[in-house]
Parts: sequence; C-alpha cells; structure tokens
Amino acid sequence: MMVERIGRAVALTLALLCSGGAWAGPVIESWDTPNGARVLFVGARELPMVDVRVVFDAGAARDGGRHGLATLTNATLSDGAGAWDADRLAERLDAVGAELGLGARRDMAWVSMRSLSEARPFEVAMESLEAVLARPRFAAADLERNRKAMLIALRQSEQNPGAIAKKAFWGAVYGAHPYARDGAGERDSLAAITRDEVLAFHRRFYVARNAVVAIVGDLERGAAEALAERLTRDLPEGAPAPALPGVAALERSDQRHRQFPSTQSHIYMGQPGMHRGDPDYFTLYVGNHIFGGSGLVSLLSNEVREQRGLSYSVYSYFAPMREDGPFIMAAQTQNAKAGEARRVMRAALEAYIENGPTEEQLREAKQNITGGFPLNIASNGKIVEYLAMIGFYGLPLDYLDAFTGRIEAVTREQIREAFRRRVRPERFVTVVVGDGAAAD
Repeated sequence: MMVERIGRAVALTLALLCSGGAWAGPVIESWDTPNGARVLFVGARELPMVDVRVVFDAGAARDGGRHGLATLTNATLSDGAGAWDADRLAERLDAVGAELGLGARRDMAWVSMRSLSEARPFEVAMESLEAVLARPRFAAADLERNRKAMLIALRQSEQNPGAIAKKAFWGAVYGAHPYARDGAGERDSLAAITRDEVLAFHRRFYVARNAVVAIVGDLERGAAEALAERLTRDLPEGAPAPALPGVAALERSDQRHRQFPSTQSHIYMGQPGMHRGDPDYFTLYVGNHIFGGSGLVSLLSNEVREQRGLSYSVYSYFAPMREDGPFIMAAQTQNAKAGEARRVMRAALEAYIENGPTEEQLREAKQNITGGFPLNIASNGKIVEYLAMIGFYGLPLDYLDAFTGRIEAVTREQIREAFRRRVRPERFVTVVVGDGAAAD
C-alpha cells in the first residue's frame, strides 16, 4: 500500500514538472487555534507522512543584549522534555522513524517533526513534539553542554576569514539594531547566560500568540485542526513579540579591513536591502538573479570571474527579513587582487543600475526562475517551510499560486527603476578580511 502511494506521488510530481499547462500551487487553508496561534495547512494524501513546523518570533533579534540566548534556548529544547530525558526522547522517535528538528535565525526559531501518518508512530511523534514545545526540562547539565558547543563553534569561526568578514559586515550595516549580531552569540554573553534567563525567554516567546503552526501531509482538515490545537494547548496564550525597530538607511560609505593570515581575502559589500512582503520584492529578486544571483552565468560573475579571473566565487543576493535584510555582494580573491576585485564589483553594479538588463537577459531569467520553481515545492518538507514563511511574515495565502505570474510581470524598466531607487553603492559598507599588507 505504501509503495503504491509513493508511486502515485512520484507520478503526480513528474506530471506537474513536465506539464506545459498552467501551473497551480497547493491549496493553503488557514485558521487560528483557540489560544491564538496561526495555522497554515496543506492536505497531501498521496504519501502516508505528516510534516509539522512550529515557528516562533524568538530568533536572535530577541536576545536583548544576551547574545546567544535565543540559540541556546532553542538548542536545549530537545535535550529532555516532559517525562523523557534526551536519550529516551531520541529512542522514542527512532523507534517509529520520526524526525525532530529545530533551529534559530535572526527573525525566528522553530521546531519541526516528520512522522508517518499511521496511528502509532503519529501518536508517539506528536506526543513528543507537544512535550518539546511546552514542557522542555532545560536541565543545567544540558544547558552547559550546549553552551560549550556554542563556545567551541565561536572559536572555530574566529579562525575562518569568511565567517569573520560576514560577521563584521552585519555589524557594520546594522550598528545598534538587533540584526547586527547573529545567533552564535559572543563569548562573554554566552558565559553569563543563566538558566533563569533561558526559562524566562521560553516563557515570553514560546507562546501561542507568538506562534505559527504549519502542517502538510496525510490529514483531513478536521484532523489538522485537532493536531494544531493539541500542539499549542499547553502553551501560554501570551502575546506576540513587540515590533522590531525599523532599519535606517546608511548615510555614508564605510570601509573596513581586518588583517588575517590567509592567502585569500574575503570581501563583503552592501547595505540594507528589503523586507518580506516588500512592494519591490519580485522586481529586485528578478533583477538580482540576472546581476549576481544566477551563479556562473550572472553578469557579476562574468565581469569578475570570466573576464578578469579575479575570483572563482562571486555573487550577490537580497536577504529579506521582517525588517530590511541586507543586499550583499561577496567574493573571495587573492590578497593582492582584493582592491581590483572590489573596484570591478562596484563598477559592474553601477553599470547595471544605470542600464538595467537586456530583454534577452530578462527572458532567460524568467524562464530559469519559473522553470525551477515547481522543484522548490516538490516535497512536503519544502512546502511546510514555505507555509511557515508565509505565516510568519504575513504573506498572502496565494503566494505560491501567484509566484510565477509575479515573476513574469516584471519588466526591464521596473528593474532599472527599483535598483536606482533602492541600491546606493556610494553608501555601501565594504568589509575585507585577509592579509592587510597585500589587500590593495
């Protein structure tokens, strides 16, 4: 029976990808639980699987000066919950083939579960997820183990020039804004975090009205409603996290060099870019795909890598977040060529802002983006991540349905106008980490 259902699912996916007709995304249903959590659901009966992703506005932007607090809290959730310590919890899930996941970024933190939809494994998986969400133990020994792991990761990152450059770039672009630091924390702040602070963070941010529950899989609507209510019923109702401050535009350029004993220099250049739901999102997304987001065939790669051999890897991207995430251009090059690489990268961007793409470049970009999009949601796991993103950022429920149409509607003039209005190279932050004596 399971083999037959998997076969049907594969056939449906292949038919979708190979069809020349109009593409339609999955039907998304949404409602709120009695205690205020938002739920997004897609029924997918072809496979006997259920994917759940519960997202909280509890990322590193909520650290409040205790850098690393959000990540430490999230990392310890699965180290014992309810009646089970970490080993017993892992054994329960392994016995039924369920997969527990978790993570934290600047905007959000999440806990996920993948399970068979058959009664026994489903019950074990969801009972475990319910405990992890609402009744984590936060044992002192578990917190200390995760703290040490984060400190080790910090020390390792301090030996990585790319990680140093990226961290310095975010700090320079965002200054005193909560986005300035990632979830990895700082040595002093990590060392100072107490168990009481972890408990307080969980009580404040892991609450129903600060949560989005995304469900995809082998369930009817009624069963999905019951599952969402079950997973959130023991969470305090609480309140949504307060709004983050807006991100200020940069007023001037800022160039920073850090010496590092490496043969390669790592370059980061950019500024605040755009937020999720930004009116210019699709225009900037398509425009950047042409400029620096399409790998070796991008304009930026052609100028820096193909024409001049300055860097094997050079790219650009927008990282939209709740508030304006960054626009980043990045490259890795020989120390002696760092200055030239920076100049070529900036000149390529200035030319693109002035001229925009050609019609042929735009047509090829649209074909590439829309042709590949069905693959981005070709599995339940990928769909549930999209649902969590749509719910967390308050995007319209037809986001997936409308995606290809919004891409197709972008014009050359819209790209040129949006890049001229939004991207200001004369105010960029530029960070170079490498052998300072040879950087220029």
